[in-house]
Amino acid sequence: MVPVASIACMAISAVIGFGLPIGLFLGFRRRLGFKVVPMLVGAAVFIVFAEILEQALHLVVLHPQADGTIALRADNPALYVVYGIFAAGIFEETGRFVGFTLLKRRYHGVRTAVSYGIGHGGIEAILLLGISMISDIALSVMLNANPHGQLAAAMPSAVTTALTGTAPAMFLVGGGERILAIAIQLSLSMLVWVAVTHKGRWWLYPLAIVLHAVCDLPAAIAQTGHLSVGWTKGLTAVAAVALTVFAVSWFRRCLAEERTTDEPTATAAEPAD
Repeated sequence: MVPVASIACMAISAVIGFGLPIGLFLGFRRRLGFKVVPMLVGAAVFIVFAEILEQALHLVVLHPQADGTIALRADNPALYVVYGIFAAGIFEETGRFVGFTLLKRRYHGVRTAVSYGIGHGGIEAILLLGISMISDIALSVMLNANPHGQLAAAMPSAVTTALTGTAPAMFLVGGGERILAIAIQLSLSMLVWVAVTHKGRWWLYPLAIVLHAVCDLPAAIAQTGHLSVGWTKGLTAVAAVALTVFAVSWFRRCLAEERTTDEPTATAAEPAD
C-alpha cells in the first residue's frame, strides 16, 4: 500500500510543477506587461534543444542501457560529470541565444527575458515534475485499490518499492528542486537576453553556459554516488540564490536604461503649454 501521506506529497509537488509557472505568468502579466509569445518560444526552445537535441547527443555519447546503467558514469565519473554539466549548459543557453535573436526583432525590453524564462523553466517543471507526479498518483491509487491484482503483479518491483517504500517527505523534494530550477532558468534567461540585445555584453552568453554548468554540478556529482541528497540540494540552493542575485542586478540595470531611453521620447511627445 502507498501511504496516503505519500500521495498527498505527490499532489503538492504536482501542483508546484503545473501551478508555479502558470501562477508566475498570470500573476505578473499585467504588472510587468508580459507577452504570451516569448513564453511560448521559451517552452518550444526547451523542448527542441534540451529534450530532443541534447537527448539525442546523450544517446550517442553515453549509450544508456535499458536498465539505466551508463558505462561512462561507472568507468570515469569525473568525465561523466564534466560532459553532463556542459552539455546541458551549451544546449540550453544556445537555445536561449537563438530564441532571443528571433524575438528581439518584434519584442523589446528586459521583461521579454522574464516571460521567456517562465516558459523555458515552466515547461521543464511540467514535463519533469508535474506529469511525473500525476503518473505516480494514478499508479498509487490503482495499486491501493487492488494491491494484489494484475496491475500490482505486472508493475516492476522497483516501481512498487519506490512508491511504497519512499518516505512521504521525499516526494516533496522534486517540488523544491523545480522552485530552484525556475529561479535558475529565469536568471540565465536574463543574462543571455542582455548578451543578445546589448552591444559589448556578448560575454554574458558564454558566462551563462559556465554558470549553468556550475548550478548543475551538485546534481551531476550526486548521480555518480559521491554526494548526498542533503549536500546536493544545499549546494544547488546556494548556487541558485547567488545566480538570482546576480541576474536581478542586471534586470534592474536594464530597467533603468529603458526608463532613461523612454523619458526623452515621452517628454518630446507632451504638448507645449
